[in-house]
Amino acid sequence: MKDYLIRGIDKSGKIRMFVANTTNMVEKAREVHGTSATASAAMGRTMTAASMMGLMMKNPTDSLTLQVVGNGPLGSIVVSADSQGNVKGYVHNPKADLPNNSQGKLDVAGVVGKSGYLSVTMDLGLKDPYVGQSSIVSGEIAEDIAAYYAYSEQQPSAVSLGVLVEKDLSIRAAGGFIIQLLPGVSEEDIMEIEKILENIEPVSKLIDRGLTPEEIMEETLGIFEMELLDKSEVAFVCDCNKERIIRTIKSLNSEEIQSMIDEDGGAEVVCHFCNKAENLSVEELEQIIIDKQK
Repeated sequence: MKDYLIRGIDKSGKIRMFVANTTNMVEKAREVHGTSATASAAMGRTMTAASMMGLMMKNPTDSLTLQVVGNGPLGSIVVSADSQGNVKGYVHNPKADLPNNSQGKLDVAGVVGKSGYLSVTMDLGLKDPYVGQSSIVSGEIAEDIAAYYAYSEQQPSAVSLGVLVEKDLSIRAAGGFIIQLLPGVSEEDIMEIEKILENIEPVSKLIDRGLTPEEIMEETLGIFEMELLDKSEVAFVCDCNKERIIRTIKSLNSEEIQSMIDEDGGAEVVCHFCNKAENLSVEELEQIIIDKQK
């Protein structure tokens, strides 16, 4: 089954929910980057969050970059998402790993780190991008995303993210949901949602049981008579190409490009997001210098 995410709202228009199944997306990223079990979980949670956050943007050309920079051995996590929920991402140290935590679960907080920051950069087609930032509160990613919404956007949110990793390191299940409270929501409804979230199974286990995003929304907020607004297939997609790489090389000064010619006899550029390598010949580099001079 293809990965997809949904957006829904309750009948009173005061509670909205995003739910995503991202199992294939996270497995593709794991294959590309060769991540350890714990690194896969941390990267997969971040990718799932970014995918849902992408669907919150209004315009087709909007995009965002979600970055988690902790003091753990994983280093930084960088994920970009478009407004359809497709993502690309990587971690600084894909082989970083730790023993399971005291609950017998993957130690995501340990590998990410419990101090640092989370930043969201949104390109909304304006002169300057929007940049929001908040401190890491736990390193578990979901709690850090919720803290970002509370502190940077003043948006009360409940976030659940999960990744189940098989013994062979393949991804068994991955996904998540974000519940956001809109103006006018009652205290009674807030208390009811809190009660539900205290008792619901982890989202990765719901997906592993075969529940669809629609069924997860119904199982979570069914009492609020949720209406499905839209549904979007999502995937790990990298849009790197030779033209984009040439534009990047053009941003360097001519002396740096000439050094590539003299010392390396060309250039090999590897994309951080998908590990795809593109080679530029001496002739192509020389043409870039000519174009810059023009």
